[in-house]
Amino acid sequence: MEQNFELIAKTFMGLEPVLAKELTQLGANDVKIGRRMVSFTGDKEMMYRANFQLHTAIRILKPIRHFKAKSADDVYEEIKTIDWTQYLGQDKTFAVDSVVFSEEFRHSKFVSYKVKDAIVDQLREKTGKRPNISVANPDIRLNIHIAEDQCTLSLDSSGESLHRRGYRQESVEAPLNEVLAAGMVLMSGWNGDTDFIDPMCGSGTILIEAALIAKNMAPGLFRKEYAFEKWPDFDAELFDSIYNDESQEREFKHHIYGYDVDMKAVNTANLNVKAAGLTSVITVQQQDFKNFTQPQEKSIIITNPPYGERISTPDLLGTYKMIGERLKHQFKGNDAWVLSYREECFDQIGLKPSLKIPLYNGSLECEFRKYQMFDGKLKDFRSEGGVVKTEDEKRQMADKHRFKKNRDFKQRLEETEQNEEADIRSFTFHRHDLKKNRGGHERFERSEGRERSDRSGGHERFDRSGKGRSFGKGKDFGKGKDFGKGKDFGKKRRFNDDDD
Repeated sequence: MEQNFELIAKTFMGLEPVLAKELTQLGANDVKIGRRMVSFTGDKEMMYRANFQLHTAIRILKPIRHFKAKSADDVYEEIKTIDWTQYLGQDKTFAVDSVVFSEEFRHSKFVSYKVKDAIVDQLREKTGKRPNISVANPDIRLNIHIAEDQCTLSLDSSGESLHRRGYRQESVEAPLNEVLAAGMVLMSGWNGDTDFIDPMCGSGTILIEAALIAKNMAPGLFRKEYAFEKWPDFDAELFDSIYNDESQEREFKHHIYGYDVDMKAVNTANLNVKAAGLTSVITVQQQDFKNFTQPQEKSIIITNPPYGERISTPDLLGTYKMIGERLKHQFKGNDAWVLSYREECFDQIGLKPSLKIPLYNGSLECEFRKYQMFDGKLKDFRSEGGVVKTEDEKRQMADKHRFKKNRDFKQRLEETEQNEEADIRSFTFHRHDLKKNRGGHERFERSEGRERSDRSGGHERFDRSGKGRSFGKGKDFGKGKDFGKGKDFGKKRRFNDDDD
């Protein structure tokens, strides 16, 4: 029987409870929530499944050494005691990432260099050969995390961040990160039991993420590779069985609708939906939210409104006032969730949220608010048995420590409006397009590279035998673009890289 070992799943601030729930449902043991991470235990199969199936994890780490260090020399000496021949064979390359929160260790790159030097020196002494460093595509990825004098050295089993699903063809400005979008859908509690609408869908991130969740499809279907596939103990047969197992997928009996006023965004979203094989369950059309009308079927709205770029208007607050008006008059009997980060914008919606959830989009303090839309007066709604807040929502709202004090929304708004050059939208969200659905694709048999038909219709699984996956006409959308550049307003937290 495979032995269990310690594992760490990294995520964004605010998504830890959602990730913990995913891990519990996956069958992980000893699940414990930490700061932007969830620790758990499992065997090799659990590690493979965590990488392949979790919607809200950024990467999966396997700790191999915990120790204390008060100086860079302490780190060097401790790392040098590890037998690196069991991890790095002949001609293998490696890279070291570091995350540091310490008064003693002020530069994360210097810590990386000390770890690298210790490994190189030991292997040179033992084998007479110096191992090579490869930042772009190493055989072994290492991660060292230092909080004051507490150090954890881990093997990075994921490699490229797990938010890079692998299906993106094109994107709009400031795309929402796939992991954050998935977390929003899971936080709402929606699981495919109604229609789903994003009236300001951009490049389709939330739409595709929702479809994957509704159909219970693994987010890792279209990734080229994982770092653990280069480990000496990689079990290809085990991973092939996980990759080709579609037994947990389910039928989605409703539909997902996306709208955007910008035709370029609509075209981009449609390209991504098609690449994801989800055209049978997602429809994207051009429409201004101000023309939104009451849907015929029970629905939920989850959206990340624009901040001045996608909907080009000098009247930013007027846009939010319009959102509130549409929800109040044209979304009765349904729930709407809105992600934003400026109090003045939320105020313009003019509706009382039943739930506010603090989330970080990159380094920005955001709120994810739920609006329960009912017809008539609140008193009548309650007298008829309507529930405005569940007991769980009441407990969450009672936690006053969820939000930081003095968020300075008003000051930031005034500063922004004074800056005529300010590109409001670029200050905020990272909107990557989401995972790919099997609502009509074809799978590839990983072990033999054979194409086989999927029961659900027509998208493609990749040949994972080493050639990678090819989508469309020569486009490589495993790489993605860096949308994290540009200005920022609001208080930032210190984050390193994409996950810590």
